Order: sequence, then C-alpha cells, then structure tokens
Amino acid sequence: MTTRPMLKPASYEALCKRFDWDLPPILNMAQQVCDGWAVTEPDRVALIEVTPEHTRRVTYGDLWYRSRQVETALIERGVMKGDRVGVLLSQSPLCAAAHIAAWRLGAISVPLFKLFRTDALKTRIDDADLGVVVTDLEGVVQLAGLGVATITRSDLGASGGTRAMVETGPDDAACLIYTSGTTGKPKGALHGHRVLTGHLPGVEMSHDFLGQEGDVIWTPADWAWIGGLFDVLMPGLALGVPVVAARMQKFSVEECQRICATAGVRNVFFPPTALRMLKAADARIDGLRSVASGGEPLGAEMLAWGRDAFGTTINEFYGQTECNMIVSSCAASFDPVPGAMGRAVPGHPVAVIGPDGLPCEGEGDIAVRRGSASMMLEYWRKPDATKAKFRGDWMLTGDRGVKEGDTIRFVGREDDVITSSGYRIGPAEIEDCLLTHPDVATCGVVGKPDALRTEIVKAYVVRKAGSDVSEADLQAWVKDRLASYSYPREIEFLDELPMTVTGKVIRKDLKARAIKEGRP
Repeated sequence: MTTRPMLKPASYEALCKRFDWDLPPILNMAQQVCDGWAVTEPDRVALIEVTPEHTRRVTYGDLWYRSRQVETALIERGVMKGDRVGVLLSQSPLCAAAHIAAWRLGAISVPLFKLFRTDALKTRIDDADLGVVVTDLEGVVQLAGLGVATITRSDLGASGGTRAMVETGPDDAACLIYTSGTTGKPKGALHGHRVLTGHLPGVEMSHDFLGQEGDVIWTPADWAWIGGLFDVLMPGLALGVPVVAARMQKFSVEECQRICATAGVRNVFFPPTALRMLKAADARIDGLRSVASGGEPLGAEMLAWGRDAFGTTINEFYGQTECNMIVSSCAASFDPVPGAMGRAVPGHPVAVIGPDGLPCEGEGDIAVRRGSASMMLEYWRKPDATKAKFRGDWMLTGDRGVKEGDTIRFVGREDDVITSSGYRIGPAEIEDCLLTHPDVATCGVVGKPDALRTEIVKAYVVRKAGSDVSEADLQAWVKDRLASYSYPREIEFLDELPMTVTGKVIRKDLKARAIKEGRP
C-alpha cells in the first residue's frame, strides 16, 4: 500500500504545489507491495503470469504465502537483518516473492540478471558477499562453483518458520542494484526502503496517472534492472495495479503483441529498442491507455508513429540506477516536447548545473539535489566513488543537458557508458574480460552508433605476437563469461591503440573512430 495519496489527474503545477513525500519513521517495502494488500484485499489480483502454456492470476494472498515460504527457507539458512540475498530469476511470481521475503526480514535483496555468465555473476556475488541466492534449476547450474547456497521452488515447504516483520525505516538498506561504470568493476547502488516511494510519482506521471480502473501494466524489460523492478513491478504492486509476469529471453514483436492481448495490458513501459522494432514491423497494439519509454530521446517521428500505433502519446522519462524516475512527461497534464525528456517529477529537485555547483543557463550537468526519495544511500563499500558522485548537494547524473523553461533536454553522456538495446554497458568490464584471453595484448571498448540498438559494443584489439585469434573466438569468450547482450558485436584488430603517456587507452579517440565508421 502506498505511504501517501496517489497523484490524480491535474495540472503539473498543481502536482508540484501539493506534493509531500510524507515518509513515515517506520517503512518496509514488503508492507507496501504485499502485506498491506494481503490483509485488506487478499483476493485482489497482484500478478498475471503469462507463459506459452498458460495464463494464471496470482492474488495478493497467493503472493503473501509464496513470500512466506521463501522467508522460511531464508531463515533456515540463517539470513538476518542486513544480510544480502541474491535473486537470479526472470519475470515470475517467485521473483517478486523473493524480494518481498528479503525485505520482510530486513535483509538486502540483490537482483541478478539471468543472461549473466560466470564472471559477471562472480563479480557481483563476491562484491555483495552473497551467501544465498533464490533462483531456478537453470540458475543452479549457472551458480555452480561460485560458493553460494541456492533456494529453488523445490526447496519451499510450509511457511511456519516465519517471523514478525523486522522494523525498518526509510533509510535502512533494502536493495543493492549493480550499475555499470567506465572504470573498474560494476558498482552497487545501495537503496533504502524509501526507494519505492521515491519512484511512485514518476511512474504515475509517465503512465498518465497509473492506477485508473482497469489498468494492467507490463514491460519486456527484465526485473533484474531498476527499470523493470522499480518502474513497473513494485510500483504496480504498491498501487494495486495487476503486473504481468512474462519472460522474454529475446524481444519478439509477435510475442509482445500476444502477451498484451492475452493479459489485457493497458499500460506498458517499452525501452526505445523495443519501440524501434515495433515501428520497423509496422506493428500495432490495441487497448493501451499509456505507453512510457526511457533511456534516450525518441524524437518527433517516433512520437508521431506511437500515437498512430498505440492510440496514445508516448511519455518519456529519465533517471538512472543511482536516482531514478526524476524527470517525466505526462500527456494527461502537458504536451510533450520532442527531443526533451520532460519536466522534473514532483519531489525531485532537478537542475542543470555549472562547475560551481549552481543552476546555470545553457548546457551543463544534469543533477538532482539531495532530498530525492529515490536517491541511493551510497555506492556499496565505495565511499570515494560515492563522494565523487556529488558536487555539493547535487548528485551528478553524468549526463549533459539544457533546461528550457520547465523542460530538460538531453545533450549527451559525459562518461563512456554504452547504451545498447536499452542496457547500460560499462566498457571496463568487457575490456577486463578480453584481456584474460591468452592471445589479447591490449584492447579498448566503445559504443558505435547503430540505427536499431542506439549503439553496439565495438572492441579494438591488439593481438599478441604470432596470434591469429579471430573475431568469433573473442566474441564467444566474452559471451561465455559476461552477458550475451554485452559481447562485442564488432571486433577490429589493430597494430596499436591510441595511448596516453601513462599507458591508458584513449577511449575518446576510439569513440571518434567508431562514430566515423557508423556514419552512412
């Protein structure tokens, strides 16, 4: 249940004037998304599970019982407040139940992506010091040899060993979500129990006030990422909007249409790549009340196509793992501006700031001021990185923008993170993986412009003397160790890379080369 009244259709100005976070001293997301509803409306539909074989409605009472089963299994493995619990599952009732069970115990849930391979999983397991992971039989195989205990559906019995909900507050740690950066290993953004409340205004705005009669929400984005977990799954559960759980290993236009029709989807979050694939197929989806998209500007052409294909205006939104859903469009309140991300969501002070840390005219750094409820507590065990993320009281997003009246226009990323098919991919992790190959002397990884995926991962590699290792060999090497979406789709072999005097690869030179190659 929400901790405040839902936003209702009104003008943007009215929303800003009357908004108040009103965070209570005791706050636990398990109560917000499950336990409160299970007491007041246990038969209300929480999830609609859609598989090729069946469609099944899961009530809040069902979800509560399944989460209690997981909780019992966690207690039997000694999980206590503050412990980390991995969740390696695709969209499913068990995935939702695992997060809820961890939060009820005061533990910290750690979402893990099913497409991760051994090295990517090991990096996160070791950094989070995970002792137990809730997963499926496929995940048990993936986790073999990584030193973690597993809990699967077959391990769930009666729920008699549960405890009373651990008392937590808004700033008590609840979820550790890993995000890619440009240097070093992926960083874990640690969020408190207020993170869900912080997402609600932006989620509601981006869906023209989500929570209307008959709303049913879905996204093809995996629940292992903040966009799937806190832009769709948990807000839907908190607002009493049925959430569709449908696993898509690879986006398919036909399967997308089938899921929407089968489950009666009325609200959907489409990553930009999914929109482009739907547009390329000249696909239509009937019955939608709202469509949201985030990750990159869509432009006037895509917005015009969306109105025709969906019968509604696509609302763009903006944020990142460290502080999400801070800017959004809302066609129910104001007309979208093509190329702009939208307006600052009520409760999130967003500005474009200069080097002095003050709001500026013209282009600057997009930043959000402390006080945003969706802002992370810290980078997990990285105080220096946490400090570097701020300029005074402003958290830097790493993106450049221009504020034009109430709207914020995205200019570009200041870092080297690659955006491909909706995923944010850190080049450092891929470079580290390539360098473990015995035939690679050095390498540099950048994003190359791509019409379908926004960018593709491109690697420039210098072979060791006498090696004839092929592009396919290195692609397979990365696929087997990281994630299938992050392998280099193109590898170019060079005699040498542009380097600084201290021996660091100059990525900006490689990026300029990739951009030139990507031009038609």
